[in-house]
Amino acid sequence: MIKVMIADDQKLIRQSLQIVLDSKGNFCVTDVVADGNQVLQRVKINKPDVILMDVRMPCLDGVQCTKLIKESYPEIKIIILTTFDDDEYVYNALKYGASGYLLKGVSMDELCTAIEIVYGGQAMINPDIASKVVRLFSEMANCGPDMILGKAQTEKLTQTEWKIVHEVEKGASNKEIAEKLFFSEGTVRNYLSTILNKLDLRDRTQLAIWAVQAGMVFKQKDK
Repeated sequence: MIKVMIADDQKLIRQSLQIVLDSKGNFCVTDVVADGNQVLQRVKINKPDVILMDVRMPCLDGVQCTKLIKESYPEIKIIILTTFDDDEYVYNALKYGASGYLLKGVSMDELCTAIEIVYGGQAMINPDIASKVVRLFSEMANCGPDMILGKAQTEKLTQTEWKIVHEVEKGASNKEIAEKLFFSEGTVRNYLSTILNKLDLRDRTQLAIWAVQAGMVFKQKDK
């Protein structure tokens, strides 16, 4: 019996998933919750085998919740089940340890198969997402030392811009960065645009990849 937790802010989706999974003989839904904070609370009690995690939830989003769960309960498998296929979500969810990334358009049979595959220790990624993952890893493989340590470019960054890059490296969203640095989300977007221009990077995903690989630079900047 595979114990499954469902985390989604839409009541209809939570209920539908619970009804279908409970009707299967090899699944047992332990909890049905509406946000990331509830996930953290309930996981301590019932410790599910697999969590179906939505991305956009109030209080604590699915990506950050994935990070916290995997830090404390590495054995729990997480499948991101969402309508969003943005590069930022895909990259951060997989970076933090999600074993699956599926779009909500999958059939229930496909979802059940994905749960079984992930429970067995393998990964399951929606075909529409797979091409993004291949591109992400290709970009990571092509990020050479010059890109990681490019002094001429990194010295152009101001202290505030470094703080924003550091938050991107940690997987923070624009909203979270804005709240932490006391900016508006529009200001954060403007800063990110300036940072991308200074570093000659194409988009936020490439910035995140560069930031992770350039972790040593942050340590030097913090000294």
